[in-house]
Amino acid sequence: MTARQQPKNLWISRWGFILAATGSAVGLGNIWKFPYITGEYGGGAFVLVYLACILAVGVPVMMAEIAFGRRGRGSPIDAITNLARESGANPLWRIFGWIAMLAGFMILSFYVVVAGWSFSYLWKMASGSLSGQSVAELGGIFEAGNANPWALGGWATLVTAVTMLIVGRGVQEGVEKSVRWMMPGMVIMLLIMIGYALTSGNFSAGFHFLFDFDVTKLTSEGLLAALGHAFFTLSLASGAILTYGSYLPAGTSIARTTFTVAIADTLVALMAGLAIFPIIFANGMDPSSGPGLIFMSLPVAFNQMPFGQLFGVLFFAMLSIAALTSAISMIEATVAWLTENRSMSRVKASWIAGVALWLVAMFAMLSFNLGAEWKFAGKHFFDWLDYLTSRWMMPIGGIAMVVLAGFVFKSSMMRDELGLSAGGYRLWLFMIRYVSPVCIVAIFVDALGLAHLEIGDWPYFLAIIVIACLVGEVLSPRLRERTSAA
Repeated sequence: MTARQQPKNLWISRWGFILAATGSAVGLGNIWKFPYITGEYGGGAFVLVYLACILAVGVPVMMAEIAFGRRGRGSPIDAITNLARESGANPLWRIFGWIAMLAGFMILSFYVVVAGWSFSYLWKMASGSLSGQSVAELGGIFEAGNANPWALGGWATLVTAVTMLIVGRGVQEGVEKSVRWMMPGMVIMLLIMIGYALTSGNFSAGFHFLFDFDVTKLTSEGLLAALGHAFFTLSLASGAILTYGSYLPAGTSIARTTFTVAIADTLVALMAGLAIFPIIFANGMDPSSGPGLIFMSLPVAFNQMPFGQLFGVLFFAMLSIAALTSAISMIEATVAWLTENRSMSRVKASWIAGVALWLVAMFAMLSFNLGAEWKFAGKHFFDWLDYLTSRWMMPIGGIAMVVLAGFVFKSSMMRDELGLSAGGYRLWLFMIRYVSPVCIVAIFVDALGLAHLEIGDWPYFLAIIVIACLVGEVLSPRLRERTSAA
């Protein structure tokens, strides 16, 4: 498939892409992690810093990935290959397309196991098996579920099967039609829970926890948390957004679409906080329990509420939808590559990818039970999948994306695809060349534990950006000459 060729699949509308991309961004971590770190690191002050990080990292990189997808019209591998050819760059840049696609596949391999928890708790809440249980007893139920390979593997298998059934139906009939009811349905469930929290929960405490403007809590750790979440939450460098971008119709504004997705993702995360934390505070529970908040603390709170079983079912249904929309996006790049390069039908490609995914996921699942003693360098297989993708593959992939967009691919090509004004394009180019790379390197360094930025180090951090600007402006013309001559 050559650059600019019209693909067989397109979103029916711009909103189809927005709902799908937002569904990809809104995962299980958004439901509990973002609201908690917001309250922990200064509430409104953290939200402002996070929005600045979204503008510095999330939006520019997401715009680049969507532009890559739409211009290259293919999976991450094919799109980057097509754009490298159009720019006269070395075709080996496609390696980073492979890294992105593999990262999405590996993430989903352990994500379906975690998503299985949501599906299992939806069933447990609906059947009433969580009623009358204490936090300790619920902890025992959670551990017993993980210790049973048949139960844990069965729920992971269900998530995998449902995901592949949807993806196999195609972009319009499967992915787009599914997110058109799943995303509004999730928002409606959140609004119902927020309405309940307004009348029956400690809404005031939850609201103040999320939005009180406390700069004193905004530590260096909080700044890095904002930076890291801004990068990881939008499903960047995992092949999902780039592949979704390949189905975006020509003429659709990439900038406006990207800002809409970023705002929607942030709003859903904050709404989740307004739905969950009033209930937590009303029942005197600890909001810092992490995943335990979802599977151990909240069911106790639901048991103590009027109509608690109904709201519990609504909550875990919402959680399952969030897990499913993310799962759909992460396998799409693999399915797209198989259909484009192996002459497979959409259904066949989906089930081949699904079987491979299921096999890897079963090994990840065994880390909780039969394979609990199987460790390499102190980590289970599940932990290695998480470590390799979040600490190495995604940051490296993110750096590669900004280098490609800012220095390697033709500027005229990117300008044409983004459709920005002259001033808007210069601003985007400045962010993608100098600000986003330094921020992603900071995430990379912190994630690996190589260094830890303190508040007093941030002026040096900004100085690095200035130096990067000067060096980049000197090297950029030479780099373009070399890639054009390649």
